[in-house]
Amino acid sequence: MKAFTVAAVVVGVLAAGIASAQQPPVQQPPAKPAATAPQVPAKPAAAPAAAPAPEAKFPEGAKFAYINIQRIAGESAEGKASSGRLEALRTKKANELNDKNKQLEAQQAKQKSSVMSDDARAQVQRDIDKLTVDIQRMTQDAQQELQDMQNELQLEFQRKVAPIIQAVATEKSVQMLFSQGDSGLVWADAGLDLTAEVIRRFDAVTAAAKPPAAAPIKK
Repeated sequence: MKAFTVAAVVVGVLAAGIASAQQPPVQQPPAKPAATAPQVPAKPAAAPAAAPAPEAKFPEGAKFAYINIQRIAGESAEGKASSGRLEALRTKKANELNDKNKQLEAQQAKQKSSVMSDDARAQVQRDIDKLTVDIQRMTQDAQQELQDMQNELQLEFQRKVAPIIQAVATEKSVQMLFSQGDSGLVWADAGLDLTAEVIRRFDAVTAAAKPPAAAPIKK
């Protein structure tokens, strides 16, 4: 298997793992007080989750296998870290827009005051207009910044995971490796799924690449 083939498989690898962070912060109207929900009997406690089934063995001599790209993005340490960075940026931008919206709401409330001179009312309207433009611009900038970070992280993720996929496929001596979500796969032997192995290898490489924690300074 050639390296460029593996790289093609992982295009868009972060799409599912970080889909929630793609959505830009948007203006939201003030929330209405929630109605009191009717009281309902509590559900009985759920039974303990069953232990995970043992991992299926890779069939000896198999020449085809597959991986689940979404699982690699969602469960690997690198994918989770990328999702966390995007979510942190999304939250930051949302908070900035919320603060701006509160300023706009305050000006709109002031505008409704009947005790105000014409000059003061005109100034409030100018402030409202400026805040409205600022919010629109901030929303557009936030969208672009989130998209830029997503593209950057996606390329970086692809660069890091491609050699892992290549190594696992080579060790298994498979001739073709499919992406489960993109191949139209309906059924396959569970042992042909190399996703868990890729995640384990990927996490091991990620952990090894982290710099050691600094030793505490003795006083």
